Amino acid sequence: MKNQKFTLIRSLTAVLVIYNCPNAPASPELDLARQLNRAFVEVAEKASTNVVVINVVEKPGTTNTDSFDEETDAAPRGSEKPARPRRTERMYGQGSGVIIRKDGYLLTNNHVVENAEKIEVKLRDGRTFPAEIRGRDADSDLAVLKIAASDLPVARLADSSKTRVGEFAIAIGAPFSLDYSVTFGHVSAKGRSNIVPVWEEGGALDQDYIQTDANINPGNSGGPLLNIDGEVIGINTLIRGLRTGIGFAIPSNLAKEIADQLIAVGKITRPWLGIRIHSVADDPDFHELVPEVENGVIVQSILPNSPAAKASLHAADIITTVDGKRVDNTQQLRDEVRHKPIGQVMILEVYRAGKTLRLQLTTEAERDIVATAANESATGNDAESASLGLTVHAITPELADHFGAKPANGVMVVAVDKSGPADQSEIKPGDVITSVNQQPVANPKQFHAALKRADLKKGVLLNLTSRDEAWFEILRADGE
Repeated sequence: MKNQKFTLIRSLTAVLVIYNCPNAPASPELDLARQLNRAFVEVAEKASTNVVVINVVEKPGTTNTDSFDEETDAAPRGSEKPARPRRTERMYGQGSGVIIRKDGYLLTNNHVVENAEKIEVKLRDGRTFPAEIRGRDADSDLAVLKIAASDLPVARLADSSKTRVGEFAIAIGAPFSLDYSVTFGHVSAKGRSNIVPVWEEGGALDQDYIQTDANINPGNSGGPLLNIDGEVIGINTLIRGLRTGIGFAIPSNLAKEIADQLIAVGKITRPWLGIRIHSVADDPDFHELVPEVENGVIVQSILPNSPAAKASLHAADIITTVDGKRVDNTQQLRDEVRHKPIGQVMILEVYRAGKTLRLQLTTEAERDIVATAANESATGNDAESASLGLTVHAITPELADHFGAKPANGVMVVAVDKSGPADQSEIKPGDVITSVNQQPVANPKQFHAALKRADLKKGVLLNLTSRDEAWFEILRADGE
């Protein structure tokens, strides 16, 4: 391999010499450079046939980070945080996708199609088809579409575990509506995680990204990242700022696993532990207190009545193995748990107070903490406003952990009705309402009472906070 690199460098150097000396005879180095050039051209030509362009008309009042309108382009997913985007009656988005089955199944990003009212898919040969969503998975940011077509050219999915840092990487997609653009680079790193915080809208739990310096822009989302053999090693999904050369792709092994389940049953059901976690390596202060444990996953908090609570896990426990397999970081733990059948007993090795314990934990189907909170009305901890189309809940440590919310006085939004006026605003689950018509509200009872006193047709002024910003919304019962 080392000799091959030196040969390639000598070849490129020779090419420069030959171009500077046009009368110089042809050389083996120039032939080698031409072979490399032909290889890139061949990959681009063949792989483009199984790449599709996805055009989306989004539902009124929604926003998408790969969407655009006549006045503004939204920032790409994973870039610096933009100002709250202006909502329009119609948003138009574009992304890319990969054909994974001959009978019309396509793989793309969830964030490309999650707000879609209408989806149109364009093939390389110019044909267009309406598409339906077969299944979506927000935690991996993947989605499968179905079009009424047959005998389609299918992409070859590589074993992404064999992808090596430094090898060539080729991206194909539709950046800024420039269909079938091809960019070249390298695999910069593997196993990148915590790129998008899970509290952000669209933040994915399954984060095990391939990093690349192949140029990726809005519209590349859902398209393939290829190796020099034309195999898909990843699904391009986000970038870190424009023109930085830092892009991220979902590894093909994870993409295939999710796609197969979405095609089979239309959804992903993950085993659920009910814990908030972070890696020992990401917490130097904690590591100073427990220097004898170099790697592992720290249990930061535990939800009540969860599998973790039933297994007697404690906050500050360090999970080091799952069924005998080491877990050094949060993504490795998620990977091990995701593959377990619902109802299976797992053995966790946990370090606590200088001792290693073996705890039995029985997996349960993933629970939606928002739905759970919204169903706790019997406790008097929540309040629903059908007129405004939102449900709020008392701020608990579990909800604050789940949404990454900062401590605040108020009530937390846990659900937004898509048919209500709140859906036409910027309000989303995890936001905290601090006052109604400039009167502070500290719990759902006060929130409900304040709404009763308000003139909903005239409009209700809500003050809200969301992590690092505060703003207000005026909602009216008629949705105007």
